[in-house]
Amino acid sequence: MTFPAGMEITGAAGPRFDEVLTQEALEFIAELHRTFDGKRLELLELRERRYNEIANGGTLGFLSDTRDIREGSWQVAPPAPGLIDRRVEITGPTDAKMAINALNSGAKVWLADFEDANTPLWENMVQGQLNLRDAIDGTLTFTSPEGRSYALGDNLATIVVRPRGWHLTEKHLLVDGKPVAGALFDFGLYIFHCGQRQVRAGKGPYFYLPKLESHLEARLWNDVFVLAQQRVGLARGTIRATVLVETFPAAFEMAEILYELREHSSGLNAGRWDYIFSVIKKFRTRGRQFMLPDRSLITMTVPFMRAYTELLVSTCHQHGAHAIGGMAAFIPSRKDAKINEVALAKVRDDKTREAGDGFDGSWVAHPDLVSICQEVFDGVLGDSPNQLNRLREDVHTTSEQLLDVASTPGQITEAGLRNNISVGIQYLASWLNGTGAVGIFNLMEDAATAEISRSQVWQWLHNEAELDTGSLVTRELVEKIVEEEIAALPGSPDSYAKARETFLEVAVADDFAEFLTLPAYERMP
Repeated sequence: MTFPAGMEITGAAGPRFDEVLTQEALEFIAELHRTFDGKRLELLELRERRYNEIANGGTLGFLSDTRDIREGSWQVAPPAPGLIDRRVEITGPTDAKMAINALNSGAKVWLADFEDANTPLWENMVQGQLNLRDAIDGTLTFTSPEGRSYALGDNLATIVVRPRGWHLTEKHLLVDGKPVAGALFDFGLYIFHCGQRQVRAGKGPYFYLPKLESHLEARLWNDVFVLAQQRVGLARGTIRATVLVETFPAAFEMAEILYELREHSSGLNAGRWDYIFSVIKKFRTRGRQFMLPDRSLITMTVPFMRAYTELLVSTCHQHGAHAIGGMAAFIPSRKDAKINEVALAKVRDDKTREAGDGFDGSWVAHPDLVSICQEVFDGVLGDSPNQLNRLREDVHTTSEQLLDVASTPGQITEAGLRNNISVGIQYLASWLNGTGAVGIFNLMEDAATAEISRSQVWQWLHNEAELDTGSLVTRELVEKIVEEEIAALPGSPDSYAKARETFLEVAVADDFAEFLTLPAYERMP
């Protein structure tokens, strides 16, 4: 392969990699990096300044200088082909088997994930691009080691790609001596190779944008879209993006985020798990007012989560944008019917609440849940493709309601602490071995849910939380439980050594790691 001037690739070559890592595509990536990376770094510095203000007693609130935008009558672009009816969306990584199963699942949309459900091994990132291109061309197949064959059917979900967040880099590709943003690498390769392909297929290049913390970060994405469309020969507005509202600051800028992307917008999603993590992260040093109980008790009906989802639906529909609900993470058991009965009832209740609140669709993490979500939304939507006409003018969410974490009921228990530690270590062990979506205790764990687990341990430890047993959460107690939970896991304790080291780094160290994937990525080849 020939690389553009100033570019270095340190990742190993693999079969067919030269089909996506072409000279022209890499030149496009280099242009994106040189044009936008400076602004990206400025915005990451702004995140840090905002956090320091919160840590020193500040708070979050709606922006005074954008009130006209929040109250304006502007509308986003009309729904694009393949995104008009989004009643069921399935998420998953881009390996061939997962891609085929998701596309064949009966869901309307597949979130093809290069982020939280994926591990950023070099081969994963490049092979995922090949798999997406092959899927659009209708040639993607897979044969398991046991000889089972997988192929695409006739009724396929619309592909919506989730690139990595602004905070992550692709360390295997350097431009002018610096790693490119993972977001620009993932987005750039996909739009370069698949943008025109999707248009010819009657749809378009669609994206889910993760981890945004402000409308300024959305503005940067919009600038990227404008340049990219010019370079690959697409009409302005062909790209559409749904933003995951999964950070606490973004909840106060929903309308502004839609406004910045309005010609490219396809709505907002309630990224519930990362949102909970962000609440903990942003107010982690502020004591009991922002101390949450066991992870299992933080449901979508607690006051601060209810305020967040109600505001999301009303904001989206006020401006003609889709509102997409959160992920049902349950994995049906093949052995225990009782577990399934209880869990599936909770999934149904969750989707019934979302459909009743006005959401236009929702997420599932497993193909077996598609039918439940479909049935619930069919019952509300009928023949209508969405609920954009439900403006939810009854919703008047205040900053105080969004910030009302203290009203969340429930205890901090030893069982909850043990669960967080076990999940965190099991997930990191899988992540470091190349798998970013893992079934643990009948739940699909990804980076977002693992972040809740480790950040709760950090918050409880550093704020001297008291457990239901009367014990305080101390470093000694955490380290003791870590050893006990590892001993209870299958395999040799030595096989969890790297995961144990990483977990303790992100869960008990004095300095809070912004994302657990950052130190974990450093341990990855």
